[in-house]
Amino acid sequence: MSLEAEVRRLKEERNALLLAHNYQRPEVQDISDYVGDSLYLSRTAMEADRPVILFAGVRFMAETAKILNPTKTVLLPDLKAGCALSDSITADQLRSWKSEHPGAAVVAYVNTSAEVKAESDYCCTSSNAIRVVNSIPADQEILFLPDMFLGDYVRRQTGRKMHVWVGDCPVHAKMRPEDLARARSEHPRATVLAHPECGCSTQALPHVDQVLSTDGMVRFAKETHDPEVLVATEVGILHRMRQINPTTQFLPIDAGTICPYMKEIDLGDIRDSLRDMRHVIDVPPNVAARARRALERMVAS
Repeated sequence: MSLEAEVRRLKEERNALLLAHNYQRPEVQDISDYVGDSLYLSRTAMEADRPVILFAGVRFMAETAKILNPTKTVLLPDLKAGCALSDSITADQLRSWKSEHPGAAVVAYVNTSAEVKAESDYCCTSSNAIRVVNSIPADQEILFLPDMFLGDYVRRQTGRKMHVWVGDCPVHAKMRPEDLARARSEHPRATVLAHPECGCSTQALPHVDQVLSTDGMVRFAKETHDPEVLVATEVGILHRMRQINPTTQFLPIDAGTICPYMKEIDLGDIRDSLRDMRHVIDVPPNVAARARRALERMVAS
């Protein structure tokens, strides 16, 4: 029996729902029930009616699924699938920051731990960060964390005065304007898409045609007739874009833009996770209850 067949058999036996982020390995995306960005997958997890949710993503995504649908068993196939951006701020650091700005609204990017979400008023993803910030009263101070590039982009788009935590995703942050300039010189007629976490997204906006979340990029792929599109984000998204639109050539700004955490999970890990029901992700009830409010605001936006 092939590995793919084993996964399908175990998925049926466990009555499990497989969710995969857009940055996962192609073979993991292909065998999953739903593939998308953090916002889409959070909403899907919240509405799931199967008893088991296997999350092919990173730990904060599995935690989010558990918080939003606490009666389900949530599995993360590999505990090494963490997130450097999520690790860039702790709950203690956030509490200290909040003490310096009493009364401020705290907006946490979904790429944060459950403990940090529990200290936050709102969560957001790159898909809805602008909407979330715009929903906050105009006279209220805002603390935005932890991604400084996304925060700067949202600040520019909304015109809001925000304090932004100095954190980043190392994979996205390493993409610089010179990388974009090189790619554009090699493909002068290409449309350029950039994720707002990219180091080039705020420093080279005049050279970017659209700043989009990964699901925004997928929607663009469905609609475009452009012959070439340059994509500035983790290369895992290209698999889905090419499947959706095989007539357009989707090219990475940098083929080395690979998240090692997203690539931790393979089909063997998924098989073992379903077979052995490992690794079960739990969130302490007191933390989950406090984080749920911020997450529910996110999925409603």
